Amino acid sequence: MGLEMDGDISGEGRLFLQDAAFTNQEDASASVAANLELYHDFDDSLSLTLAAFYRLDASDSERSHGDLREAKLLYLTDNWQLTVGLDRVFWGATEFVHLVDIINQTDQVEALDGEEKLGQPMVHLVIPKEWGTVEGFVMPWFRERTFPGEKGRFRSPLPVDTDHTLYESSSEEHHLDLALRYSTSLANSDIGLYYFNGTARDPVLLFSLDHAGAPILFPYYEQIGQSGLDLQLVAGEWLFKGEALYRIGQSRSFAATTFGFEYTLPGLGNSMMDLGMIGEYVYDDRDNGWLPTIYDNDLMAGLRLSVNDIDDSTILVGAIRDLEYSSTIIAIEASRRLGDNIRLNLDASFFLNISDQDPAYSLARDDFFRLEIIWYF
Repeated sequence: MGLEMDGDISGEGRLFLQDAAFTNQEDASASVAANLELYHDFDDSLSLTLAAFYRLDASDSERSHGDLREAKLLYLTDNWQLTVGLDRVFWGATEFVHLVDIINQTDQVEALDGEEKLGQPMVHLVIPKEWGTVEGFVMPWFRERTFPGEKGRFRSPLPVDTDHTLYESSSEEHHLDLALRYSTSLANSDIGLYYFNGTARDPVLLFSLDHAGAPILFPYYEQIGQSGLDLQLVAGEWLFKGEALYRIGQSRSFAATTFGFEYTLPGLGNSMMDLGMIGEYVYDDRDNGWLPTIYDNDLMAGLRLSVNDIDDSTILVGAIRDLEYSSTIIAIEASRRLGDNIRLNLDASFFLNISDQDPAYSLARDDFFRLEIIWYF
């Protein structure tokens, strides 16, 4: 028992290589961020976790924000476990796009890839059995998505005004969302199945005018039912992955899937390094006129180099090719430790030949480099 504390402080700089596409956007930005996590064991069955985040951004006021990522009590027994409070839950198998990850809202001002999530209030029951694990979720409060401000990059042509948010449900953000998931391992495979009923995490953006008569977009959150599947299969050095969903409730029903592989070459060139080769495809049949998505008919490929040195150095290079519009996105991520308490991250993304018909067209002038230094304490 006792209180444990971990955390980090980071500094980030972003440099954009082209003039901004929209008025008031900045060509460079700097920010500082902090994460703090507290953990306390009351006894063998009950624990408390608090995880808080805050960022201060010099350019985009909407990116200066804080969030309580976790604030949960976990109660464990031999037959089940119960979590009450704010938590983060990840579902998914593939590398580039996580179609089935629906429990938590995206913190979109944090990262372009949508990997950062807001804490979700929930009651989460887990019942493990020999034949698999059953999980139930009751979510009484919805979290709105964050959006870049007028000066921020990676934004839509018109700024999104979250002060005018609308909901399909008369209960608005207090609609009771529910989810049920079953997961199991069979031979060399992991399989997950779920059903979600509640407020869509990805809003429709509708056109309006603000109080001064200027054009804006505002989020509209609809009620949906979504079934999802994720799986992984290990076969020697091969890892096969897949995700699929079927959703009802947004204009018309639609399906989406992504699948692919990762093949690892261990001991590259008789060294300690491992090279992973990644290939994936994503297809989404929704109507882009109503609920546009960047990933609708895309082929993805990547190389991941794990140096396996004392500094935990890694490099990931990936490319996404839109097979309908011939647009291409290239992303590079590199990371290594500097000593025991400092990590250096370098990212870059380049948007090539982005068609004006592509939902990604607003990013066409957002090529950037990002440098982040993190100090852990």
